Amino acid sequence: MKLLAPARVVVVLLLLIACGLRAAERLPAAGAIAGTTASGISSGGYMAVQFHVAHSSVVKGVGVLAAGPYYCAQGSAWAARYNCMNPGTWTPLPAVGALTAATEALAQAGLLDPTEQLRDARVWLFSGLSDHTVRPGVTQALQRYYLAYVPADRVVLKQDLDAGHAMITADHGGVCAATAAPFINDCDFDAAGALLAHLLGPLATPAGQPAGVLMQFDQREFAAVSPYAIGMDETGFLYFPQACRAGGCRIHVAFHGCRQGRETIGDAYSRHAGYNRWADSNRIIVLYPQAIARYGWGPWPWPSSYVFNPNGCWDWWGYSGTDYHTKRAPQIRAVKAMLDRLAEPVRE
Repeated sequence: MKLLAPARVVVVLLLLIACGLRAAERLPAAGAIAGTTASGISSGGYMAVQFHVAHSSVVKGVGVLAAGPYYCAQGSAWAARYNCMNPGTWTPLPAVGALTAATEALAQAGLLDPTEQLRDARVWLFSGLSDHTVRPGVTQALQRYYLAYVPADRVVLKQDLDAGHAMITADHGGVCAATAAPFINDCDFDAAGALLAHLLGPLATPAGQPAGVLMQFDQREFAAVSPYAIGMDETGFLYFPQACRAGGCRIHVAFHGCRQGRETIGDAYSRHAGYNRWADSNRIIVLYPQAIARYGWGPWPWPSSYVFNPNGCWDWWGYSGTDYHTKRAPQIRAVKAMLDRLAEPVRE
C-alpha cells in the first residue's frame, strides 16, 4: 500500500534527522604535532588573537583579517561596536600601552600563558582599503600591540588591496570591494595561502582541488555545559587531508566571522576560505570551530543563560562571561580541548 503524503513527509524527515545525527562524528584523535597556528576574520580575528595570547605556548603564529588588539573591548559591547570597529573622537581606540599592561597583569595571574612565549610568534595581518566595518586604524593598532612582544621582522601588515570586509581569496566569492554576505571576496589574492606561508615558512604548491575530507564533528563534548549556552554550535567542521591519517600533521584553527557560521552559510566558509588546498599538500589539519547566533535567554529548561549575539559572532566583548578573553573562557576552553583531542595518538 502506498504511503499517504503526510506519512511520506514523516519518513523523509526521520531519514534527514538520522543522516544529520550520523554526519556529526566524534572529533578524531589525529596524532597532531607541535606548531599549531590560528587565523580569523572580523570577530574570528579577535578570537584568533585571544586564543593566541591565552595559549601562546601552543599557538605559534596567527593570521588576522579586519580585527584589532587583544582585550580591545574590555568587556563592553558598546566599546566593541564603536571603539574597536569604527573609532572616532568620542569613541577612541584604547591605548595599546593600556592593553599590554592588562595582558601582563593577566599573565602574572596565570590567566594567560607567559608573554615571553609570544616572542617567537609569527603574525600576519590584513586590512582592506574599502573595509568600512573595521577601519584600517584598528588593525594598525593590532600591529602595534604585537610589536610590543614580537620582533618587527616577524610581523606583516598587508593593507594595499581595495577589499571590503570579507575573507579574501584568489578566485572565489563576491566583488573584492564589497561588504556583503557571505563575506568571502574574490580579490585575486590568496589570503589563506599568504598567511600560512608567513606563519609556517615555505610551503609546497597547493593541490589543484582539495582531496581530503571535510567532515562535521560533534562540538558538544568540548563545552563545559552545552555549546548553545556559550554561543557555540553543536557541530563544527574539520578538514582532514589524506596524508594526515597516520598522524604527524600540524593544526591550523580557522575562526569564521560574524554571519559566517554553519547555521547561516552552511559549509561555505570551511569549503571556500582557501585553506584546504594548502592543507592537502602541506600536511595541515584545519579545524573550523563554529559559533551561533543567540537572542536572549535559553536554553530551556533551567539552567539557562542570557546571550545576545544576533550575528553569530565569536565572543570578544564578554557575552559568555567576564573571563571571555582568558584561558578560563568557555569558548577558548572548548577550542583548546579540541586541539588536545587532535593531538592524541591515532587509534588503530
